[in-house]
Amino acid sequence: MAKCEICGKGVHFGNAVSHSHRRSNHIWNSNVKNIKCKVNGAARKMHVCTSCLKSGKVERA
Repeated sequence: MAKCEICGKGVHFGNAVSHSHRRSNHIWNSNVKNIKCKVNGAARKMHVCTSCLKSGKVERA
């Protein structure tokens, strides 16, 4: 899974716990998009999470 190049957000691991409290491995993927951004005046494709997009930390190209 991709990792955000701005904040470093990526995959989280843990246990999925059922109603009967049985545990199984679980992976939570972050909402990371591959978008075209402006970097030093040039357009470049980057992996960016949606929270960084929404907060305006990157500028779309």
